[in-house]
Amino acid sequence: MRGKSKFKVRTLKPDTRYGSLEVAKFINKVMKNGKKDLAIKMVYSAFDIVAKELNLTGFEVFSSVIDKITPQLEVKPRRIGGATYQVPVEIKSNRAKILAYRWLINSTKEGKGKSFDKKLAEEMISAYKESGNAYQMKINMHKAAEANKAFAHFARY
Repeated sequence: MRGKSKFKVRTLKPDTRYGSLEVAKFINKVMKNGKKDLAIKMVYSAFDIVAKELNLTGFEVFSSVIDKITPQLEVKPRRIGGATYQVPVEIKSNRAKILAYRWLINSTKEGKGKSFDKKLAEEMISAYKESGNAYQMKINMHKAAEANKAFAHFARY
């Protein structure tokens, strides 16, 4: 039986305006149907709106928002002795960032009536002020981990 092949990590070019890999990854998560130019316009427009409103650069607010909504713990189901327990485990940094991006985008999509860039800007501003749906999802995940910390000894490291 052959061994598993190694996962190849693809290199990503930084975005053009800020030179950041994080913004480039976020743009790729926003992109739909391969329309990257549209995703870039929407994200940069949202950054400009946020910069006007908070008198900070859009990149500073974005990095602060991602830090604020990135979770440290999550619960994973473990089947032990016929029972399934929700076991709190620490999240690897890559998965944590991906969850933060996903929550920010999904909470933006939930809003109705406005364009995506305006809704994204509003969600970023509310997460910067530690409110909003994306920030609430992190809080809920941490509450679930806290409630199930009695099962932490079942975690596999």
